[in-house]
Amino acid sequence: MSSISDTEIAAPSVSARSRYLQLALIVIAAGAIYPILYLRQSYQTTMLEVLKLTNTELGVLYSILGTSFLVGYLPSGWLADRVQPRILILVSMVGTGLLGLWYATLPGYSSLLVIYCGFGVTTGLTFWAATLKQVNLIAGANEQGRFFGILDGGRGLVEALLASVAIALFVFTTETRGAGLAMGFRDVVLLYAVFCIVVGIAYFAVSQPVAVEKGARKREGNLLADIKTLLRIPEVWLVAAIIFCGYHVFLATYSFSAYLQEGGFGISAAMAGVIVTIKLWLRPVGGIGGGLLGDRFGKTAILLLSFIVAAASLVAMIALPGIGSTVLFVGLVLLVGLITYTIRGLYWAILDDCHVPANITGLAIGIISLVGYAPDTYLPLVNGYLSDRYPGIAGYQFYFGYIAAICVLGAIATLVLMARLKKKG
Repeated sequence: MSSISDTEIAAPSVSARSRYLQLALIVIAAGAIYPILYLRQSYQTTMLEVLKLTNTELGVLYSILGTSFLVGYLPSGWLADRVQPRILILVSMVGTGLLGLWYATLPGYSSLLVIYCGFGVTTGLTFWAATLKQVNLIAGANEQGRFFGILDGGRGLVEALLASVAIALFVFTTETRGAGLAMGFRDVVLLYAVFCIVVGIAYFAVSQPVAVEKGARKREGNLLADIKTLLRIPEVWLVAAIIFCGYHVFLATYSFSAYLQEGGFGISAAMAGVIVTIKLWLRPVGGIGGGLLGDRFGKTAILLLSFIVAAASLVAMIALPGIGSTVLFVGLVLLVGLITYTIRGLYWAILDDCHVPANITGLAIGIISLVGYAPDTYLPLVNGYLSDRYPGIAGYQFYFGYIAAICVLGAIATLVLMARLKKKG
């Protein structure tokens, strides 16, 4: 395990070609590793049927995943300050792929609990902070928006390509071959699992040992002192609050497939999957476009506008099933998806404005993630409970109403951060 030393090169002195190559490799890995965790985004109804799960049990699986993330975020930041990213990424990709091969056997509920807990370790503990810190370090001060936008938008492009292949495979297996939903879902899981393993090995083979540090120094402080330093920075808490609110919107998009099917518009499971896949293709547009707009007009300004538009769009989605406009309804689904990816492309970019010491950036990412991604632990349970307690579209309407309220809180947190950063000059 190699550690970051005080002799490593600051980001601005590394060639643009080298920095963008590193970014491209990270983007491919990030785009390959997460889709298998969140297949419910396009296949929720199918998962419930072939895995013999209730909505509540599905919520528990994702709560287990979120809890694993939560437990791993802080040590993930600690690892990111000490271990080569290429090693962490290899372990993460291969580990996730192997768990995926087990998942493809369509095991029982108890085994699924273990698998989802394992996913939390391989994508949270060993992968998460390492990728974010590396992107933060290879981007110059005036490039944070575009680099994080490319990270989220680029991985979204990889995810969209994979999702397009997966939905085509699913339709071929279930409708052309008539092999049934179970076989179709198994083929999709296998596709993602094998791809993860291949990408992980390829990344490790192609990448070089790199650790780019801006103004780096030897790590002489202890963990407790570093944590205290970070907790005394108000902007760190505001970034955590913004990510907390933005992540609610992102998780809400996982329920779009089921909402499309149950909204009274006669949309089939396959068509809902196609619409959600189209939404995934908007991720590069939202992520990269949002990052570029953020660098030009201000990251917090674009975030504020995005939260407001997301809240208004979710309220409209709640009302539309009663009105009956299928085209407008699908348009709002795609708009919320676009805005979600804009938020995701920007909310980590604002960390660079908060003057966090470079040698504890990984730890800062861990602490912020601990707060910002806390919805992973309980929001799936809320979704599952509301879906079972209020069958049909009513449960989803209550759920989206809650998310819209959280968007308003996100806008308020962004306004406060804007004021603090402006005051500091």
